[in-house]
Amino acid sequence: MNLHKEQSIGVFDSGVGGLTIAHAIKLTLPNEKIIYFGDTAHLPYGDKSSESIKYYSKNIAKFLVEQNCKVVMIACNTASAHAYQDVREAVGDKAIVINVIEPLIDFIKFKPKINNIGIIGTKGTIESSVYQSKLKALNMSLNVIAKATPMFVPMIEEGFIYDDISNAIIRAYLSESDFDKIDSLVLACTHYPLIKNQIRKFFNFKVDVIDSSQIVANYVKSVLTEMNLLSESTEHNNEFYVSDYTKMFETIARMFFEEDIQLKKLDIWT
Repeated sequence: MNLHKEQSIGVFDSGVGGLTIAHAIKLTLPNEKIIYFGDTAHLPYGDKSSESIKYYSKNIAKFLVEQNCKVVMIACNTASAHAYQDVREAVGDKAIVINVIEPLIDFIKFKPKINNIGIIGTKGTIESSVYQSKLKALNMSLNVIAKATPMFVPMIEEGFIYDDISNAIIRAYLSESDFDKIDSLVLACTHYPLIKNQIRKFFNFKVDVIDSSQIVANYVKSVLTEMNLLSESTEHNNEFYVSDYTKMFETIARMFFEEDIQLKKLDIWT
């Protein structure tokens, strides 16, 4: 790979969820420039076909490479589950491709005393069984409870957070008896950290709720450090693109990045 330090980190997701990853990367690596693409025209990815997810992901990855990104961060569990290999093939040696699943699995591998673990995510992620199979590969005796929670993404994208509506939906999904004995819960969607505290409260703070944002940010740092690609510049402006404008995206982006965000709508499909 012929990459250099001052290239950007590209991050993409179907909507606002990947901002949790981008924000964690920015806090961990403040010298890095981030170029973010939210495919808001096609969200949620969780109910799309595998072929559609691959098509969207490959096109976005190519766009990020064209923007001179050294990293293409697939900040979406569904895209990571269905399109990681396709994105790697599409990008080739032009950038480092990272997904959100492998760093999280590596983190859990070294986390002791997990016996009953829950996984919640989109239909696409849960039906792919990627988390279930990888966790079982770590420990065959591990009790894994996986559940699709498809209403969480549109709920979050519409701004229903910390209110009676979101609490009711969380309660409806997580009140099932299968979750009574879990000691840990994996948030297998990058949107879900936005409701992490509500989920923790639902379980009376007795369940270890694991989200990937800081885990992935630490992983990105380790990869760039190993490859001597950490930026040394402090002069740059982050860039934010969406395939369709939504007010909630701009609101959450400003909340996370606390800067004058110039949101750009871009059609990369034609």
